[in-house]
Amino acid sequence: QVQLVESGGGLVRTGGSLRLSCVASGSIGPIGAMRWYRQAPGKRRELVAQITNEDWIDYAEYVKGRFTISRDKVKMAVYLQMDNLQPEDTAVYYCNLAVAGPDYWGQGTQVTVSS
Repeated sequence: QVQLVESGGGLVRTGGSLRLSCVASGSIGPIGAMRWYRQAPGKRRELVAQITNEDWIDYAEYVKGRFTISRDKVKMAVYLQMDNLQPEDTAVYYCNLAVAGPDYWGQGTQVTVSS
C-alpha cells in the first residue's frame, strides 16, 4: 500500500522555523516530482514548492529566500525547511507525489504562526 506520512508541523512565533518531512512507502513507480502545497481557511490549495525528478526546483514567490525544498530519492522523502515564518504562512501543508497515475497526497500537517 502506498502511504505518505507527514510530520514536523506545529505552533511557532513570527520569525521562527519549522522543518516538514514527508516519507513515502510502497510500490509507487517513477516519480515525476515531489511537491508541497498549503491551504489556509477560506482559500484554495496553493503550490508552495516542488522538486522534479531532475532535481529542478521551483518556489512560490512568497516563500523565496525563506523556504527550502529538498528530497532523498532513496528514502522517497521530501522536506521543507521553513525559516522566518510569518502569520500568512499559517495553513495545512500537504506533500504531493506526481506519478504516471493519480497523484499521491499526504495527510496534511498544521503549521500555525502566531504574531
